[in-house]
Amino acid sequence: MKRCFDFSLAIVAGIIFALPLLVISILVRLTSEGPAIYWSNRIGKDNKIFRMPKFRSMRIGTPPVATHLLPDAEARLTPIGSFLRKTSFDELPQIWSILKGDMSFVGPRPALFNQDDLIALRTERGIHRLLPGLTGYAQINGRDELPIPQKVDLDAEYMCRRSFWFDLRILWLTFVKVVGQESISH
Repeated sequence: MKRCFDFSLAIVAGIIFALPLLVISILVRLTSEGPAIYWSNRIGKDNKIFRMPKFRSMRIGTPPVATHLLPDAEARLTPIGSFLRKTSFDELPQIWSILKGDMSFVGPRPALFNQDDLIALRTERGIHRLLPGLTGYAQINGRDELPIPQKVDLDAEYMCRRSFWFDLRILWLTFVKVVGQESISH
């Protein structure tokens, strides 16, 4: 049922966001060198690497590490990168990953391929068996501000509590937090 819900919602979201996706693609290309889409190697279900698309918010040549680990991350943002991150519009291309079955709308956020500490903790707790999500329980409880062990605790709690209604609640709270720009790294 979850896959059917994800696929159906991704089709609807793709139609609704088709024009914004096109406009953002053009704006990214016009305001900085390089492609509009950045393909990030991420850890998916069962710790398999998949390629996750995002609108490129960082300049070409930025190392593939978590933003908080970059020295002077603000200087590496493209002219519209801060806007894309504040609004979470940089995440819209992940609709493709949901359609493909690499991601779900709700689940633990996919770790970067080089976030060994996060990957190890999730594997230890069995969280690696879940499909990663566009949003998740950790995202509505602190997002980028949470230390890794706390994120993993919330991912484990999600794993125990997951249900259709819990996913709907997480989706709604994600919408509320994104609109309010709460706990989002710029």
